[in-house]
Amino acid sequence: MVKIIGIIGAGQMGNGIAHVFAIAGYNVLLSDQNQEVLNHATSIIENNMKRQVLKNTISDEECKVALARIKTTINLSDFNNVDLAIEAATENENIKKAIFKDLSNIMKPGAIMATNTSSISVTRLAAITDRPENFIGVHFMNPVPIMALVELIRGVATSNRTYKIVEKIIDKIGSSNNFIKLFATFYGTVINPLLSFFKKNTLSVAFAILGFIFLFKIGE
Repeated sequence: MVKIIGIIGAGQMGNGIAHVFAIAGYNVLLSDQNQEVLNHATSIIENNMKRQVLKNTISDEECKVALARIKTTINLSDFNNVDLAIEAATENENIKKAIFKDLSNIMKPGAIMATNTSSISVTRLAAITDRPENFIGVHFMNPVPIMALVELIRGVATSNRTYKIVEKIIDKIGSSNNFIKLFATFYGTVINPLLSFFKKNTLSVAFAILGFIFLFKIGE
């Protein structure tokens, strides 16, 4: 059973991921190389949760309990008891590989590793670890507490067990936070390429939609 979620990287993505996991009832260990970055991250999380209280999305008590679930560390060695580690570091393949190589020597057998990457091959990152079958892409959208989409991305070696465990976790986050939906893809992210296409072809897409509406009206 997954009880402790470790998150590497306390930037905008990392603190957002920590936010939603804490609300969903998981104990969270948020890691970064810089304690000041961690302090800033927990401050952002607290402020964002308080906004949710004001909007009656969560209660004041739920906010306090969720914040108490979040711990921080500058030592990756503290991930020895983590059940699922999600890497949310800068989008640099060498940096991510170094993180996962270290985690391979730290995390307990059977624990799952995940990456939040939107552009780097999950299979290549998994290959650097001692557990490619327990490796998966979990791509949250930014800002995490608001965007209603998560991609699960299989590597070539990702086991069905790993996929199903992480899928259940995301389902739990969705039911607890009421804004995250599951979107599964295989072997690569599709959201970023789609967004890029729509940005580059805004007029074409707009005219296509207008044309469809026009034809629909004629057919009525």
